[in-house]
Amino acid sequence: MVFFRSVTALSKLRSRLGQQSSLRDSVRWIQTQSSTDLELRSQLAELIPEQQERLKKLKADYGKVQLGNITVDMVIGGMRGMTGLLWETSLLDPDEGIRFRGLSIPECQKVLPAAKPGGEPLPEGLLWLLLTGKVPSKEQVDALSKELRTRAVVPDYVYKAIDALPITAHPMTQFTTGVMALQVESEFQKAYEKGIHKSKYWEPTFEDSLSLIAQVPVVAAYIYRRIFKDGKVKQIDDSLDYGANFSHVLGFDDPKVHELMRLYVTIHSDHEGGNVSAHTGHLVASALSDPYLSFAAALNGLAGPLHGLANQEVLLWIKSVVDEVGENVTTEQLKDYVWQTLKSGKVVPGFGHGVLRKTDPRYTCQREFALKHMPDDPLFQLVSKLYEVVPPILTELGKVKNPWPNVDAHSGVLLNHFGLTEARYFTVLFGVSRSIGIGSQLIWDRALGLPLERPKSVTMESLENLCKKAASY
Repeated sequence: MVFFRSVTALSKLRSRLGQQSSLRDSVRWIQTQSSTDLELRSQLAELIPEQQERLKKLKADYGKVQLGNITVDMVIGGMRGMTGLLWETSLLDPDEGIRFRGLSIPECQKVLPAAKPGGEPLPEGLLWLLLTGKVPSKEQVDALSKELRTRAVVPDYVYKAIDALPITAHPMTQFTTGVMALQVESEFQKAYEKGIHKSKYWEPTFEDSLSLIAQVPVVAAYIYRRIFKDGKVKQIDDSLDYGANFSHVLGFDDPKVHELMRLYVTIHSDHEGGNVSAHTGHLVASALSDPYLSFAAALNGLAGPLHGLANQEVLLWIKSVVDEVGENVTTEQLKDYVWQTLKSGKVVPGFGHGVLRKTDPRYTCQREFALKHMPDDPLFQLVSKLYEVVPPILTELGKVKNPWPNVDAHSGVLLNHFGLTEARYFTVLFGVSRSIGIGSQLIWDRALGLPLERPKSVTMESLENLCKKAASY
């Protein structure tokens, strides 16, 4: 197996010295490979002082402006709806859905570079957009793709750490273990131990984040091949982009799967900062934990069934419908099965969202992909029927604020169609995607000098006393 990674110019040169025929070739290689890194870094170096001043002015001029009232319901209900976190890379509107640096998913599909005309956006393009707020050129994206490939080396001890776990361990447990093992080479940790000035914290964070984003598909592919296949992982292909390479190292080389993975990684990358995985990554990083530690913590949140594990649950539930009723299920049969699920005290996975109050745009673009590439797939047709059946039933119950499908309602069926049928693995795919959003924001957390997160907690007694006091006025 060939491994790919480099964090600094020196380590890149060392890596290549053993593979190139001459020192001249190695120097030429490093000059070529670092060009995008330097361009992206230089753009950030220009943007950061502007944004630091913007934040400073915002705090000075409007620091005492109230953003809303906190109610007892919010405190008891998991801080839901509280505005209390700065997250630059994306914003979630209850009606519009996600916007990446101001761009909706359809807009991203239109303006971000693709591998082919009319194709899905390249994840590298979204990474550039999240980091800089600017739409990159195809040349910039191709160069960034090349840079990520050079960083995708994974040390042997990472695989040994994963291999120490039983093969029956959940894929997310193995994935988190692999990310923790990668942390050994954290540039931020090394720089902090040497006494780096806090104004420069973003620089080693940039290095760690780009390397982490580059490495996680290789780690994720190893886990997939270890659990479900022959344990062998293909080499990174220097002709392929990030999404296509992820598909390739997993073992799927159908061009349609490459397109699906580009779409999947892009739309799952970020969803503002309040969801469990994003918030956890930000929270842990606020203690100046490095990106590897922060992202590993985020993955542990993503692994929960109320968050990223839901995409696993959706496909399993859909297959349970087929097992019990058959593929050619009628609308009435489907209604009965939905009611049966609800009356048993369970939820219909893939419907509802903590913020959205309409159909998730990420669901919609996946539906469009299915209509284009797999319209006759029986499970896709079942998903389409669920879209007609489930929302009215949930509305009838009267307890659901959002009865519409979310991103998880569709992704598993797409993957299943192209042969990635192992539902227990789906959350790892989500995790790889989420590295782009969390990594981008961590760089800005450091650049803006965001402080240690420390909300105030209260006891029930103090809440009761506060409410009694308020009622007496």
